[in-house]
Amino acid sequence: MAATATLLDFGADGLDLPDDGPFLGITQSHRGYRWAERLTTDTAGTAQAISQRHNLPELLGRVLAARDVALDTVDTVLNPSIKALMPDPSSVRDMDIAAARLADALLSKETFAVFGDYDVDGACASALMARFSAHHGVTPRIYIPDRLYEGYGPNPDAIDLLADEGATLIVTVDCGTTSFTPLERAKERGLDVVICDHHQADETLPHAVAVVNPNRLDDLSGLGHLCAGGVVFLLLVATTRELRRRGAYANGTPEPDLLSLLDLVALSTVCDVVPLHGLNRAYVTKGLEVMKRRANAGLCALFDAAGLSQEPTTYHLGFVLGPRINAGGRIGDSGLGADLLATTDETRAAKIAETLDRLNRERRALETEMLEAAMAMGEARVAADPDCPILVLSSDTWHKGIVGLVASRLTDRFRRPSCVIARDGKGEGTGSLRSIAGVDIGSAVRQAVADGLLAKGGGHAMAAGLTVRDDDAGALETALVAALKSETTSARAAMSLDIDGALIPSAATHEFFALLERAGPYGQGNPQPRFVFPNHRVKFAKVVGDGHVRCALEGPDGSRIDAIAFRAANQPMGEALLTTAGRSLHIAGTLKRDTWGGREKIEVFVDDTADPVAR
Repeated sequence: MAATATLLDFGADGLDLPDDGPFLGITQSHRGYRWAERLTTDTAGTAQAISQRHNLPELLGRVLAARDVALDTVDTVLNPSIKALMPDPSSVRDMDIAAARLADALLSKETFAVFGDYDVDGACASALMARFSAHHGVTPRIYIPDRLYEGYGPNPDAIDLLADEGATLIVTVDCGTTSFTPLERAKERGLDVVICDHHQADETLPHAVAVVNPNRLDDLSGLGHLCAGGVVFLLLVATTRELRRRGAYANGTPEPDLLSLLDLVALSTVCDVVPLHGLNRAYVTKGLEVMKRRANAGLCALFDAAGLSQEPTTYHLGFVLGPRINAGGRIGDSGLGADLLATTDETRAAKIAETLDRLNRERRALETEMLEAAMAMGEARVAADPDCPILVLSSDTWHKGIVGLVASRLTDRFRRPSCVIARDGKGEGTGSLRSIAGVDIGSAVRQAVADGLLAKGGGHAMAAGLTVRDDDAGALETALVAALKSETTSARAAMSLDIDGALIPSAATHEFFALLERAGPYGQGNPQPRFVFPNHRVKFAKVVGDGHVRCALEGPDGSRIDAIAFRAANQPMGEALLTTAGRSLHIAGTLKRDTWGGREKIEVFVDDTADPVAR
């Protein structure tokens, strides 16, 4: 069957135009969503033009147009390359100053330190800097603060430690933009600081030789969508250019193979959930190709520890590698991730990977326990106030390394921003916040800092972190509710689940999947195509693992496909899958290729379910 003929409900003369109404008439799914066709009447013409001008199947034209791909950018989107999409690094404010200072350090074999964050982006960015420096004969000290005791970003004690160890330069990666007091300490100790970051910045910047951050207010590069790993890669390009200009490679020293580092850039880009537009698409596409060659000892060891032998995809980066690297910072040694990614010692890499895999299992157990309590608290809060714009929950029994994960689950379950705070029993709490599209949680946190309600705080529109005194917790919740009420109300009213079309199991072939892959890699800003299996019967549904529901879907023609709904067992969607015997459901989800046990098959990751409505 041709790939363009596998979508249901389309006419023989081509794919019908969308009517912009709810898809299959679903206005309230089991997860509370309105289903909407991603391709609209406004973009349908573009879809047809893309197919005709570029000689592409109609389905691919629809997928591209629905993701706002312009007619003249199709070739670049389908074939993203570093050469075509790499900007001049000098377009980023302070880039040339930073490159010159780093070149000075490398040429003079200066003692310097890399100060990173404890998440995947920070670990990758730190490892990038370490590997690049090692190529030039310099081994920088990597310092990752302890998530539980030091918190995010530089702190005065750490600055003193690095100065006492002999560092004369500190390069901060994935942090530093709002570290005013610590960087004043660095100035007092006579240390130069180069900041390489991507977090939102205020009008005033801390003291530093250079602040390389495409999200600073006076930066005009248009590269604010890059993660820290992506920004660091630009700095390495600029530094290589500066070293070349100074003749550093004229004596036979080879230039660094920067493209070989793209596996780390891809990992940081996917795990930091930045939009897969422009340069980020090239980073991930080319980075996955590098990762297939298994040249990074740490990444190879981590894949082996996780029991994965297939070619890596963005799913593996985000849901297999990422959680394990993060596990060190959440409940173990914050520096393990950066050490793993920076090392070239295979024996050491294997040992660290095994430790991270064990810590990830322990983290999952802690998360399950915390999530159960938080869900019960959330249910009670929403029952008391169905329109509450943000869930602010806290406990003195929660682990502060897990609060971000729990906040994500709450936001997904209750479709509103969440703030989860672990109180330390000493008058202070550490919190993590997650938001929904259209609600800027980072701005609200920065305002709370300005108003004196937080000891520390910052972040993005979709995710933020904070430290709050117990005495200020009530005032903080009042402030967040007031700040987010209007945005949350509007955002929740507009929330919908985007659908790319309808399928039956017999249509979900490897040929069809290969066609969809041409528009990848998928992630934030380039969502995985989602399809509805309409009026399908659910077969053999059962709970597996940590509350997942595994089942088989049977289409009207009798064809079947395996499916799984993650963490759905105690939710309305999971209950629908488990109790649908004798009746049909609409099931919405994405397709994934599974190669478990050496056998390759296509299966469905279920996103939502709905009862069919009379039409």
